[in-house]
Amino acid sequence: MTARIRIGLAITLCALVLACEREERRLNSQQPKGPQQMVSQVSLQPGPNVVADTEEGAYDDNAQGTTEGQILFTQMNCSGCHANGGGGMGPPLMDAQWIYGSDPSQIFATIVQGRPNGMPSFRGKLTNDQVWKLEAYVRTISGMGRRDLKSGRNDDMYGRSSEQNTNTQPPHSGGLPPASQFP
Repeated sequence: MTARIRIGLAITLCALVLACEREERRLNSQQPKGPQQMVSQVSLQPGPNVVADTEEGAYDDNAQGTTEGQILFTQMNCSGCHANGGGGMGPPLMDAQWIYGSDPSQIFATIVQGRPNGMPSFRGKLTNDQVWKLEAYVRTISGMGRRDLKSGRNDDMYGRSSEQNTNTQPPHSGGLPPASQFP
């Protein structure tokens, strides 16, 4: 009887070991490119209609890339304007109100091109790879993305809970930035 139990345990252990799968690390892969088409930022556009490139971000499914985006968010002083996602001089990143769109390509374009009323352009300061990592982290702040890819802790002194505990909110685009409402 004990031999059968040992064999059963051995088979179960082998099945568990074979079922484990780690996340793929992209160490030596080519840098991801930016959006291939012109990205629609708001519903009002001059001229012909612009097709939005809504493909998934390069690191939206990668915990390591999202964590590196969190580090970049701190290093590039994004908290100086966005107050750790809660909004300050810049708009909040934790709510469902996204002025220039919440699609990965729209966030990428916002980071690279900058926006009126204060958002600087990071073109030439960050590589496409770094921008995609930052985009992946910015989307997690408002609860978009898979929970298992989000950091379970915050090492900084944030006044909010971790991204893993943020409820998903459906974003909607439009509206004016707070600074443009003043004369």
